[in-house]
Order: sequence, then C-alpha cells, then structure tokens
Amino acid sequence: MSSPLPDHAETVARIGELFRTHGYAGTSLSQITQATGKGKGSLYHFFPVGKQDMAEQVLAQVEGWFSANVFTVLDTAAPDDAIARMFAAVTQWYRAGRRGSLFAAFTQEAATRALFARRIEVFFRRWVVALRNMLRRAGVTGGQATYLAEDTIAAIHGALMLAQGLDTPRLFTRMMDRAQETLYNALPQ
Repeated sequence: MSSPLPDHAETVARIGELFRTHGYAGTSLSQITQATGKGKGSLYHFFPVGKQDMAEQVLAQVEGWFSANVFTVLDTAAPDDAIARMFAAVTQWYRAGRRGSLFAAFTQEAATRALFARRIEVFFRRWVVALRNMLRRAGVTGGQATYLAEDTIAAIHGALMLAQGLDTPRLFTRMMDRAQETLYNALPQ
C-alpha cells in the first residue's frame, strides 16, 4: 500500500526543503515531483505560475510560521519570556543548526535574489522591528535596541552558516545561548 499524497501545506513544505537544500535555480521540476509525489499537472494546478509560484507559497509558509512563533511572541510576551521563546522557536525551526536557511539559499543567486528581494527584505525588517520594539518596551534605549536587534538576527544567521559550514550543529546551539545571554544582559535591571 502506498502512502497518501501530502496535503497542500505539506507539499509546500517539501518544496521548501528542496529550495533550502538545492537553491531555487538548482531545484528541478523532476526533484519536486519526486519529493511531493505529485505529477506536473497537479503541481501546475496548485502553482499556476510554476516554480516562482511555488517559491512564493514557500516564503508565505515560512513567514506564517515566524509570525506565529517569533514575531507575535516578541510583540506580546514579557521581555524575558519573549527572548526565551524566540530562541527556542529559532532553534526548533533550524533544527538546532541542522537545517539551512531558506533566505540564505534565496539570496545566493543574483537572479533568485532579484525575484524575491522585496519579500526577504520585508521579512527581516519585520523581525528587526519586532525585536527592537520588545527591547524598547523593556527599557533599552532606541538606538541600542536597534543595534541589539540587528546584531542578534545577524548572529543567528551567522551561527547557522558557520555551523553548517563546519558541519558542527552544536556550534549553533552554543552561539544561540551566547546571543540569548547578550539580550538578557542588555535588559535594564
């Protein structure tokens, strides 16, 4: 008995993993049909614009996850709790350094970056603003809150790239612990 075909959300997630692993340009339609178990006709039914539509839906799915698990938490939770939950969510999302960044994959190729630059920019600006605003609510001054937010997000993605490049996922976890501690230490007592 064969396994059932994935639902649409699972199909989008599987395509996202291909893009994350092979890049947008490096992912072929045959890889997508194999990973999803769906034929070309089914794929074009759900993704009428083809691969670009697939990528847009993948990005929307990632944005939705981060909105629910990171941005909303930063917007609503108490600072100590927001910091802990953000790092826990990011560690979960990147599978403790074992999963690469879709955004890194989409920004490596010039043509791909051009297609999705605005969407990627909006994602990172949303994260910076949510983290900055949480820090300001906690009493960190304006400029310092912005720098801490930018440094933290850069540390997360730098840690991810370094852990992937060195094939040492626990490095990601150690760097997440240090970045989290930096934010805790920045909160006024």
